Amino acid sequence: MKKLETREDIEVLVNRFYDKVGQDETIGFFFTDIAKVDWTHHLPKMYAFWETLLLGNVSYKGNPMAVHFPINAQVPLEKKHFEHWISLWTQTVEENFVGEMADLAIYKAKNIANLMGYKMETATKLR
Repeated sequence: MKKLETREDIEVLVNRFYDKVGQDETIGFFFTDIAKVDWTHHLPKMYAFWETLLLGNVSYKGNPMAVHFPINAQVPLEKKHFEHWISLWTQTVEENFVGEMADLAIYKAKNIANLMGYKMETATKLR
Protein backbone atom coordinates (compact mmCIF):
# COMPACT_ATOMS: atom_id res chain seq x y z
CA MET A 1 0.00 0.00 0.00
CA LYS A 2 1.20 3.49 -0.85
CA LYS A 3 1.92 6.43 1.47
CA LEU A 4 -0.11 9.61 1.02
CA GLU A 5 2.58 12.07 -0.05
CA THR A 6 1.74 14.19 -3.09
CA ARG A 7 -0.93 16.35 -4.71
CA GLU A 8 -1.54 13.45 -7.11
CA ASP A 9 -2.18 11.14 -4.15
CA ILE A 10 -4.67 13.64 -2.76
CA GLU A 11 -6.44 13.75 -6.12
CA VAL A 12 -6.72 9.96 -6.13
CA LEU A 13 -8.09 9.98 -2.57
CA VAL A 14 -10.58 12.77 -3.22
CA ASN A 15 -11.78 11.24 -6.50
CA ARG A 16 -12.31 7.82 -4.97
CA PHE A 17 -14.05 9.33 -1.96
CA TYR A 18 -16.46 11.39 -4.03
CA ASP A 19 -17.14 8.42 -6.31
CA LYS A 20 -18.53 6.74 -3.19
CA VAL A 21 -20.33 9.86 -1.96
CA GLY A 22 -22.09 10.43 -5.28
CA GLN A 23 -23.65 6.98 -5.08
CA ASP A 24 -24.26 6.89 -1.34
CA GLU A 25 -27.84 6.53 -0.09
CA THR A 26 -27.22 8.35 3.19
CA ILE A 27 -25.42 11.52 2.10
CA GLY A 28 -25.25 11.44 -1.70
CA PHE A 29 -28.49 13.39 -2.10
CA PHE A 30 -26.91 16.43 -0.42
CA PHE A 31 -24.48 16.62 -3.31
CA THR A 32 -26.72 15.57 -6.19
CA ASP A 33 -30.17 16.90 -5.24
CA ILE A 34 -29.66 19.71 -2.72
CA ALA A 35 -26.35 21.37 -3.64
CA LYS A 36 -26.45 20.10 -7.25
CA VAL A 37 -22.65 19.95 -7.18
CA ASP A 38 -20.77 20.68 -10.36
CA TRP A 39 -18.02 18.09 -9.90
CA THR A 40 -15.68 19.80 -12.40
CA HIS A 41 -15.73 22.83 -10.10
CA HIS A 42 -15.97 21.05 -6.72
CA LEU A 43 -13.22 18.46 -7.08
CA PRO A 44 -10.37 20.91 -7.79
CA LYS A 45 -11.45 22.88 -4.70
CA MET A 46 -11.30 19.71 -2.64
CA TYR A 47 -7.85 18.84 -4.02
CA ALA A 48 -6.65 22.30 -2.98
CA PHE A 49 -8.38 22.05 0.42
CA TRP A 50 -6.74 18.74 1.32
CA GLU A 51 -3.40 19.74 -0.19
CA THR A 52 -3.41 22.79 2.07
CA LEU A 53 -4.38 20.79 5.17
CA LEU A 54 -2.09 17.82 4.64
CA LEU A 55 0.89 19.01 2.65
CA GLY A 56 1.01 22.63 3.78
CA ASN A 57 0.98 23.90 0.19
CA VAL A 58 -1.48 26.75 0.56
CA SER A 59 -3.58 26.33 -2.56
CA TYR A 60 -7.08 26.57 -1.05
CA LYS A 61 -8.90 29.82 -0.62
CA GLY A 62 -12.43 29.76 0.69
CA ASN A 63 -14.69 29.24 3.66
CA PRO A 64 -15.98 25.66 3.76
CA MET A 65 -18.24 26.38 6.70
CA ALA A 66 -20.06 29.19 4.90
CA VAL A 67 -20.76 26.99 1.88
CA HIS A 68 -22.58 24.45 4.05
CA PHE A 69 -24.99 26.82 5.82
CA PRO A 70 -27.31 27.30 2.79
CA ILE A 71 -27.48 23.53 2.33
CA ASN A 72 -28.22 23.09 6.03
CA ALA A 73 -31.01 25.67 5.72
CA GLN A 74 -32.70 23.50 3.07
CA VAL A 75 -32.15 20.11 4.70
CA PRO A 76 -30.48 19.89 8.12
CA LEU A 77 -27.03 18.34 8.08
CA GLU A 78 -27.26 16.10 11.12
CA LYS A 79 -24.69 14.32 13.28
CA LYS A 80 -25.50 11.02 11.56
CA HIS A 81 -24.63 12.55 8.18
CA PHE A 82 -21.23 13.72 9.41
CA GLU A 83 -20.58 10.35 11.05
CA HIS A 84 -21.36 8.64 7.77
CA TRP A 85 -19.13 11.11 5.87
CA ILE A 86 -16.28 10.23 8.26
CA SER A 87 -16.94 6.53 7.80
CA LEU A 88 -16.72 6.84 4.00
CA TRP A 89 -13.62 9.06 4.22
CA THR A 90 -11.85 6.71 6.65
CA GLN A 91 -12.73 3.69 4.52
CA THR A 92 -11.41 5.40 1.39
CA VAL A 93 -8.17 6.49 3.05
CA GLU A 94 -7.55 3.03 4.51
CA GLU A 95 -8.29 1.30 1.18
CA ASN A 96 -5.71 3.39 -0.64
CA PHE A 97 -3.02 4.73 1.69
CA VAL A 98 -0.96 4.01 4.80
CA GLY A 99 1.34 5.98 7.01
CA GLU A 100 1.45 9.15 9.01
CA MET A 101 -0.18 11.39 6.39
CA ALA A 102 -3.04 8.92 5.89
CA ASP A 103 -3.61 8.90 9.64
CA LEU A 104 -3.50 12.71 9.63
CA ALA A 105 -6.10 12.83 6.83
CA ILE A 106 -8.47 10.79 8.99
CA TYR A 107 -7.73 12.82 12.12
CA LYS A 108 -8.28 16.17 10.39
CA ALA A 109 -11.46 14.94 8.73
CA LYS A 110 -12.87 13.87 12.09
CA ASN A 111 -12.11 17.29 13.57
CA ILE A 112 -13.71 19.04 10.59
CA ALA A 113 -16.81 16.85 10.76
CA ASN A 114 -17.20 17.40 14.50
CA LEU A 115 -16.88 21.17 14.21
CA MET A 116 -19.08 21.40 11.14
CA GLY A 117 -21.68 19.12 12.72
CA TYR A 118 -21.80 21.30 15.81
CA LYS A 119 -22.11 24.52 13.78
CA MET A 120 -24.86 23.09 11.55
CA GLU A 121 -26.80 21.76 14.54
CA THR A 122 -26.53 25.13 16.26
CA ALA A 123 -27.71 26.94 13.11
CA THR A 124 -30.68 24.59 12.81
CA LYS A 125 -31.71 25.22 16.42
CA LEU A 126 -31.54 28.98 15.88
CA ARG A 127 -34.01 28.90 12.99
